[in-house]
Amino acid sequence: MYSKIIISVATFFIGYIITIVSSKVLKSIFLKISSKTKNNTDDYIFNVLIDTIRPLGIAISAYTAWEILSIQTNFLRINEAILGLFKFILLILIVRLINRILLKLIHSWSLKINDPAVSTMIKSLSPMVRAAIWSIGVVFYLNNMGVQMAALWALLSAGGIGAGLALKEPVQEFFEYITILLDKPFQNGQFIHIDGVWAKVERVGVRSTRMRSINGEIIVMSNSNLTNGVISNYAEMETRRLVHKIGVIYDTKHSQMKIIPELIKSIIERTNNAIFDRCHFIGFGESSLDFELVYYIPTNDYLLAMNAQQQINLEIMREFEENGIEFAFPTQTININN
Repeated sequence: MYSKIIISVATFFIGYIITIVSSKVLKSIFLKISSKTKNNTDDYIFNVLIDTIRPLGIAISAYTAWEILSIQTNFLRINEAILGLFKFILLILIVRLINRILLKLIHSWSLKINDPAVSTMIKSLSPMVRAAIWSIGVVFYLNNMGVQMAALWALLSAGGIGAGLALKEPVQEFFEYITILLDKPFQNGQFIHIDGVWAKVERVGVRSTRMRSINGEIIVMSNSNLTNGVISNYAEMETRRLVHKIGVIYDTKHSQMKIIPELIKSIIERTNNAIFDRCHFIGFGESSLDFELVYYIPTNDYLLAMNAQQQINLEIMREFEENGIEFAFPTQTININN
């Protein structure tokens, strides 16, 4: 009995020493290999492997030492528990190793993509990959421990149906999030309008999008509402087309009517950030002679557009005043016969 204990302890220490030495040797070899590459992905993978070799070697040495003792008569359950613990430690080390390597590769892949939306989408898959690897590892562990998988699969199937019904909305929102990232109807920092909401997009989340309205309050809208609605993205607008109706009184002379389009054209042409399109006398209104003015603002900056529009309106008022042209307002003339 004592000889088995001595051999068991010696086996553990020999395995421990072999583990430490082999890890140092492999580390020097990995350093030589990684020094020849420019990226740091392989450095990370080599470090993860070294970090895993040490606890893995110690666990194998400890289990081998326990097996040498051959205590099987009165402590069968203890042996089974030790075996289960050993397999559980192996599961944690291997799954953790695979997860760390895969997540690093996903992160490196996302950094190589120039499109920030696709890069963000790839990074968002990391939790799903981690959960999938752990699930596969646990299933293999239970199968190896002799658990009846048929009953387990039936239970998981029933639970999966219930979970699918419960998680229907979150899953739908996640796929709508993927749709937003790929289709790019808007991006962070852009000003949009949807369902009466005028706001600037601050963050696109997995389930909802956070926006700040023009009044300053935070608006949180689900991704499905965004993708199912009609979105006006003003950040993507290259030019603004402005249409105005201008009415003058019926007492305006013919000579004044003829010069109005030219007056307005000259005003717009000398205004910064404005391009003249047309100005026409379009009809006889109930209380005014109506002109339609169309011009373009070649910018998506709302403040610059409003400044240009204000300058044009003020100049029209000044020119009309200098030329004796009066703006019309709703009036009604009643003729009474004696």
